[in-house]
Amino acid sequence: MRFAKKFLIWAVIGGVIYFLLSYHVIFMGVHVKLLKKSRRTFDYTFVSLHAKSNKAILSVDDLREDGIGELLLETGKISEEELARILAEIEEEQEEE
Repeated sequence: MRFAKKFLIWAVIGGVIYFLLSYHVIFMGVHVKLLKKSRRTFDYTFVSLHAKSNKAILSVDDLREDGIGELLLETGKISEEELARILAEIEEEQEEE
């Protein structure tokens, strides 16, 4: 019985770590959204959008590549035109570097 309990605890811990490696947990006010990561890492696992501009959010390469723009569109935080404009600005800035 003791072995089964230890195994279960380690399985739960492993599952939680795997989840944290696989998803961004996005805090949008009182709502929490999950965004699948394109690669397993602890980078930007917990992200709060409170008091951040749309450009600041979209400037994070990992979040942008994983689809934060679409999530902002779905929740009504940004319009399609504004998203396109900000993405074009970010692309221009990256080309200048």
